[in-house]
Amino acid sequence: MQKIKRINVDTEKVRMAIQTGIPLTITTYTLPPEMEDYITDVLSVFLAQLNQEHMTDSLVYCVKELVNNAKKANTKRVYFVDKKLDLFNKEEYDKGMENFKLDTINNIKYYLEEQRKLGYYIKVLFQVRNNKIKIEIKNKAELTLFEYKRIHDKITRAQQYNSVEEGITALLDESEGAGLGLVILILILRKIGISEENYQIISENGETITRVFIPFTEKLALDVSSLTKDFVNLIEGLPEFPDNIIHINHLINDPKSKMSDIASEISGDVSLTGELLKLVNSSAYVLNQPCKSIGEAVKLVGLRGIRNLLFSLGSIKNLMVESNETTKKMWDTSYRTAFYSYNLARNFCKGGDRTLIEDSYVCGLLQDMGKIVFESARPETLNKIKLICEKRGVSSLVFENLIAGLNHGEIGALIAEKWNFPPVLVNVIRYHHSPEDAPEEFRKLTEIVYIADIIVMYSDGMIEYDQISNKVLEDLGIDSEEQFQGIVERLTDSYCRN
Repeated sequence: MQKIKRINVDTEKVRMAIQTGIPLTITTYTLPPEMEDYITDVLSVFLAQLNQEHMTDSLVYCVKELVNNAKKANTKRVYFVDKKLDLFNKEEYDKGMENFKLDTINNIKYYLEEQRKLGYYIKVLFQVRNNKIKIEIKNKAELTLFEYKRIHDKITRAQQYNSVEEGITALLDESEGAGLGLVILILILRKIGISEENYQIISENGETITRVFIPFTEKLALDVSSLTKDFVNLIEGLPEFPDNIIHINHLINDPKSKMSDIASEISGDVSLTGELLKLVNSSAYVLNQPCKSIGEAVKLVGLRGIRNLLFSLGSIKNLMVESNETTKKMWDTSYRTAFYSYNLARNFCKGGDRTLIEDSYVCGLLQDMGKIVFESARPETLNKIKLICEKRGVSSLVFENLIAGLNHGEIGALIAEKWNFPPVLVNVIRYHHSPEDAPEEFRKLTEIVYIADIIVMYSDGMIEYDQISNKVLEDLGIDSEEQFQGIVERLTDSYCRN
């Protein structure tokens, strides 16, 4: 018997997915043994990186059951077409299922090859978001009413049993072979503390999607949350904003202030003057001739634009005090994200919310502030956090993931609140990796910053198209990888020219 060759798991890719909240995705058409092993190996590494190894055996069983059910559902579609039977007709469905198992087992190579030719995929997704692990299995086959009823019946039957052993003893389903496996799956999830409410099956847009949500253990959720707050509280080297920026911000907020007062205050700061003139003379304002007057520049940019400029410059000054190669690279990425955010906002919000467009650059620039703060943290601060971890018995992996970016959205948001940033900035920073969770009034801008950040990672070869949120793509009217690639190429070319 030929030995199955294992596919190596890229641990760094798994770690990056955990730290950024980007999903890990695996696509297969025929689910050969080496691919099934690879899926379970990725899951094992994923759970190990989260210090959740205690769930590995249980979740490996569940994922194997779900991907094999997805494979069988795809095979069934090919089989029914081959036999010229209507899958959605009850009589023909029952007739087809009489010989389905035997016929497909005896000629499985043919049916699997047909699945590949017809594009019947199986997609597996693992993701960490908001102290939850999400496991999702998709296959290109909508459930029939009869299949959905069978699944629902099995979930209901599983609720009658108190243990896996009791379920196995009480129930054997010979007609399709998946009934027993599904009952065991539900009982295993219950055994590790996952209720039926965290198990979903939906059928839409030509796909069947099965989702399992696994909340972090109470200890892990508490560790991540408390360490995040401890870190923000321990950052003694994080200064307040420069006095002149605070003063200008007060002038902006004072209804009695005149534009001339604000212009005069900006004129007294060389870096602010330079940045303001650079902004108004950029392609964003399409002026017929260069603007050289600060007074005129203040009128062109407006109060909101000046406020955003202050937040940008103040953050850069504060966070680049101890710069190194890593932080420089992070800032380079932030400038790219800001440029993409602004240009996406202009294109996707034509004739729309001017405020959103004005806020897009600063939100894109500061979305990864939490990462930059961690990278800039003094060694004594990190040592204090490490000592806290040791005292509480927090895993070194949790500590390492936190330093590398896990929960950086929350860290950045807490710092933004400390610096009295406006709600739009705080919320975009907090939810830039999970825009679906952002408050509705900030969701569109958060989606734009999310896509801008994704474009940076995509163009750098860090992620693939199928790792991008379908909901965000749909909201922005992006319906194909070709369209997305076109956007990436135009923005990249434009950025390189600037």
